[in-house]
Amino acid sequence: MSEKGGRWDGPGLEAWRGAWTPAEAAEKLSGLEAPWCVVGGWAIDLFLGRETRSHGDLEIAIAKSDLPEVRAHLAEYRFHAAGDGEVRALSPGELPPSHMHQTWVLDEAVQLWRVDVMQEPGDRDTWVFRRDARIFAPRAQMIASMEGVPYLRPEGALLYKAKAQRPKDEADFAACAPYLGATGRAWLRETIATLYPGHAWAAALDEA
Repeated sequence: MSEKGGRWDGPGLEAWRGAWTPAEAAEKLSGLEAPWCVVGGWAIDLFLGRETRSHGDLEIAIAKSDLPEVRAHLAEYRFHAAGDGEVRALSPGELPPSHMHQTWVLDEAVQLWRVDVMQEPGDRDTWVFRRDARIFAPRAQMIASMEGVPYLRPEGALLYKAKAQRPKDEADFAACAPYLGATGRAWLRETIATLYPGHAWAAALDEA
């Protein structure tokens, strides 16, 4: 989640206290044809079937080309491009700057942020890792569902978390890694070793 540093349209970070739960997001997005999935820490908890820690927001991912459809579906909310310490309100039909992949959704009536919509490469059939397009897979392989809520499988969620290794990322890895299946474990170990040679998680997965 970005910190204030430049232009900032809308309420501060404390307004994320109103973030939807995954189930609430699924209800709001019911009927949307464009595929989406929960990512980040909530994806880990959906995989585990329990809430392992508190979450400061809710992140979902969509294909970049599907953003207009998602905005139309959530037309009662105001979309904001976010990144690099800035939050910019978008006019109807206005595209986010090309370097910003996050769009925060504001419930203007109550001045609360509801969900962070991540624009990702790929399409409705193929999942592509945003930070390195060499990493891709069929979407059906990377997306699972828990009680009707689609989420990025843990190997994908942990791959995003491997770069920063913040305390919450380490907590998510520790909670999730023991439950990875053999295929997901091997995929994550290989991709981390490719992108981040010498990463401690690759060694831990190899030992497990």
